[in-house]
Amino acid sequence: MVNIRKLEKELWDAADLLRVDSKVTSQEYCMPVLGLIFLRYAYSRFQFVEAEILKDRPMRNGRVLPVEADDFKTKSAIFLPEEARYDYLLNLPDNTDMGGAINHAMELIEEQSAQLKGILPKNYTILQNDLLRELLRIFNNSALNELKDDIIGRIYEYFLNKFAPAVAADDGVFFTPKSLVRMIVNIIEPTHGTVLDPACGSGGMFVSSADFIEQYGANANTAMTFYGQEKVEYNAKLCIMNMAVHGLNAKIVSGNEANSFYRDAHNLEGACDYVMANPPFNVDKVKSETAQNAGRLPFGLPSVNKNKEIGNANYLWISYFHAYLNETGRAGFVMASSATDSQGKDKDIREKLVGTGDVDVMMSVGNNFFYTKSLPCTLWFFDKAKREDNKDRVLFIDARNYYTAVDRTLNEWSEWQMKNLNAIVWLYRGETEKYKALLAEYYSAIRSAQIDLTDKLLTYGFHGEESYVVNMAKFYDRIEALEVESVGGILSLQSKLKEGLQRISEYRSGKLECIKHLPKERLAEAFRYYKRTGVITVGWYKKQIEAECEMYVAAVQRVLQIIADLEWLYEKFGDGEYKDILGLCKCASRADIAEKGYSLTPGAYVGVVPVKDDGVDFAARMKEIHSELLTLQAQSNELMNTISQNIKEMGL
Repeated sequence: MVNIRKLEKELWDAADLLRVDSKVTSQEYCMPVLGLIFLRYAYSRFQFVEAEILKDRPMRNGRVLPVEADDFKTKSAIFLPEEARYDYLLNLPDNTDMGGAINHAMELIEEQSAQLKGILPKNYTILQNDLLRELLRIFNNSALNELKDDIIGRIYEYFLNKFAPAVAADDGVFFTPKSLVRMIVNIIEPTHGTVLDPACGSGGMFVSSADFIEQYGANANTAMTFYGQEKVEYNAKLCIMNMAVHGLNAKIVSGNEANSFYRDAHNLEGACDYVMANPPFNVDKVKSETAQNAGRLPFGLPSVNKNKEIGNANYLWISYFHAYLNETGRAGFVMASSATDSQGKDKDIREKLVGTGDVDVMMSVGNNFFYTKSLPCTLWFFDKAKREDNKDRVLFIDARNYYTAVDRTLNEWSEWQMKNLNAIVWLYRGETEKYKALLAEYYSAIRSAQIDLTDKLLTYGFHGEESYVVNMAKFYDRIEALEVESVGGILSLQSKLKEGLQRISEYRSGKLECIKHLPKERLAEAFRYYKRTGVITVGWYKKQIEAECEMYVAAVQRVLQIIADLEWLYEKFGDGEYKDILGLCKCASRADIAEKGYSLTPGAYVGVVPVKDDGVDFAARMKEIHSELLTLQAQSNELMNTISQNIKEMGL
């Protein structure tokens, strides 16, 4: 998993070199830096595909045939000529014209990909050789090998936030975090046909859609056609770069021609199998007459002010997404939370929308999911081919309290949390086999983590004092013997692992106490065990024990976390039957929605789980706290008086 914060810091430091050591503006150096990230990312993709090609490569005269550009085309990837490969540039002699070499690399890549013609930056000669070498070194980061995450888009937004916040915040534009992208893709399940993102940004929706279909062995370029509109030119260029490095073909329109409020650039109204987007929220000053003439408004215009402008364009977007769908199409998109119960013309549009029966799922998302914004949002899902049982129903999910905190300002869904939320949708849709497959996936993952834990014991061994060895070995024998093909067995494992954390703590304390009295020959034995060189000391041995115990604790906690995620799901839905869960999900009828004034806010339907009484008398406890505070204040005053008196006596 990419340590994205560490990666961002390193890339920012690199960009900061440009700011300090050159005279270029932020707009001028933003794309060159992103171009170098693209080169590094493209090289990672090249190496990955090359290895795949070489697996079954024929031989001639005892030698493996060299890979060629056509081999990469069959894998939907870009072939990189030698002079366009990152390692080639990285190892050029000191006297090389680096700017010219990188410009040439970009030209060579554009020759390999028609969609990249004129897109890649080729102005590197404005930067000094030493600076370019340093940038190449810093961007030579293994984190960019993780091809399945939209890292380019994430880093691009980071750059915009640092260097051009006015651009990043323009019209509410900001990068869509991978948690939300993957949730949208997982729920609408794109497998074929025409895919549109009319606010495509860096292309994360397309990349994730391709990952989704390719996990089933299909080729994304063969099965789907990607269309995008992106008003911001920088974002459009980044999207094309992102698609190219993933070997995907897309038809992207940018600039004024791509203003989705005023133009259906690809003429796709009523023609899309899938629509997905994170459009700019709460856009104002949209010209109502121009928007009206542009069509795609099956439910009419939102409210228009005296200046003939639409003051909030959220429901323009919502109308567009529905209008683009064909008779079996699905849509998934991010929207400001306020849109679920806004009033006026918005409410009228929402009522008509609910009346179609095409609203499928509404999911509330909490704060801090966006990288540069702390606002909550809602995920909307349409389905024009809902199963008959769900024609009159909408699934509401309140996920605001279900997430993993990455740090103080950023939340996301873990892999298993995402699967759990997806499982609720499966059960609502009657897809119990997918739910059962997820349970089997849990059992497999827990068993693998269990084996990994016991393998670590065999590899490193709890060595040393016999009493600790015997106790821990017996404990792990019991863990390894536990069957985890049932929930009951898994919960038994969970109980034993929690006990194991205490045993590891005891083991650590006992070992550290024992080594204080170890004779020199025992230290030498430990030295040979670890196969290390250097001076043998008690301090060195302590570090080995600490590291060993941390490794075991981490392995145990990994298993426990997967079990906790399974427990969260199973206690609610058992072996696979949908039911409304207070505070989490509710399947509401259109009549229920009408009764609530056509609000589509999940919290209005799922309710709130009552807070458990902790048994503390609040009033009495407050009196105690107040009394304690008065006592502390009195003691503080007395102490200050004493200090003042002492200072006077010292003549100060």
